[in-house]
Amino acid sequence: MSIGVLGAGAWGTALAQMLASDGSPVLLWAREPELVDEINTQRSNRLYLPSATLAPTIRATGEVAEAAACEILLLVTPAQHMGSVLATFPAFPRDLVLCNKGIEAGTGRLMAEVARDAAPASAIAVLSGPTFAHEVAAGLPTAVTLACSGGEAQWERLSAAIARPSFRPYFSDDLVGAETGGAVKNVLAIACGVVDGLGLGQNARAALIARGYAEMQRFGEALGGQRETLSGLCGLGDLVLTCSSTSSRNFSLGKALGEGRSPAELMANRRTVAEGAFTAPVLVERAAELGIRMPIAEAVGRLLTGAPAKEIVQELLARPLRAEGAGE
Repeated sequence: MSIGVLGAGAWGTALAQMLASDGSPVLLWAREPELVDEINTQRSNRLYLPSATLAPTIRATGEVAEAAACEILLLVTPAQHMGSVLATFPAFPRDLVLCNKGIEAGTGRLMAEVARDAAPASAIAVLSGPTFAHEVAAGLPTAVTLACSGGEAQWERLSAAIARPSFRPYFSDDLVGAETGGAVKNVLAIACGVVDGLGLGQNARAALIARGYAEMQRFGEALGGQRETLSGLCGLGDLVLTCSSTSSRNFSLGKALGEGRSPAELMANRRTVAEGAFTAPVLVERAAELGIRMPIAEAVGRLLTGAPAKEIVQELLARPLRAEGAGE
């Protein structure tokens, strides 16, 4: 089956490199003409994934229609732009594997909801888990959740096309759980970066991960996600990885905020997207609609509007004492 990757940032390029590791042909769509040329002529992506020499069976294109013709298409465009890109697709059946993580600003829709509305003829799946792009590109062992709306039949089709010796997908039919884990962990990673930037220590970061995980579970289950999914690779696994390293764009953003830099300055100078910055306000809004308290996510939302990091942390520490499973 023909396979393509839509989006040639670090993660999209890494997925293309992984898929091509056994000699399979992979079509990689990039928006920038100069990047298309660089990938095809120099076998590199110096801007987004400089560590990788790209496989010869990767071919880049700037034509969305060409990529849309693939039978299996991995979508790695920024979450906030995915709907507009899908709106340009011709309407015919294909497998769309959503590899971006976020909630659409303005609508509160998860990415699978956006994809169903924009491409109703396609079968939707979600690929999510603890994945740093440079490690996947280097062929280091990686395990992910592959949640399939088409059940085991779609899983068998996709896993045969996507699995590689060092890239191991695990089946799920819980798209909501897979998506909420990936979206919420980006917001929590910003908070963990703030803790690091303020020099508050490992104890504080571990506590924040644990309390943040409780927020993730409450939100995911309220939307219909399964606790088992959120405790797996695409929830707890991804949370631990993203909250523990400056290789995470969201963690790096939070660390810079904790060190005193302004959100406006940081967002203006970033070449890559820290999805948690866009997800935080809509996550807080949707949680409020569901009657769910998410104090850490709320704190991140305030940080991104310019509230001082030290003040926000002090407010979190001053919250009333309560039983650990009390629900907020």
